Amino acid sequence: MNEKKLVFVYNANSGVISLVKDFWKKILNPSSYECNLCFQTFGAFTMKRDWKKFINNLNIDTEFLHRDEFEMKYRIKNALYPSAYLEQNAELKLLISREEMNSVKNLDEMEALVLRKISKLPSISYIIS
Repeated sequence: MNEKKLVFVYNANSGVISLVKDFWKKILNPSSYECNLCFQTFGAFTMKRDWKKFINNLNIDTEFLHRDEFEMKYRIKNALYPSAYLEQNAELKLLISREEMNSVKNLDEMEALVLRKISKLPSISYIIS
């Protein structure tokens, strides 16, 4: 079996305390916010509708993990966040680096970056709706 999955990793930990801290940092001092993936794809409380639609139209499974969840599940040393990985055949490979993720200035650029990266993968497509 040759199943593929995109694993997006936020530069934030899970849990209520982290969520509250991140919320206030994002609102009060956005330039100090440390997760561009979160900043571009989330509103104040939930995932942006356009991003959710985009992800749902990808012809690949996706998973979103916080830093601590990713480290517990995959045991990757020296990972940098935010980032995205391709999981295939029980292997995990970096697909979008922290530098690439942080260079994105808006949601359209984030979507274009993801499409550019997955277009190089065999048998992955985007459903236009």
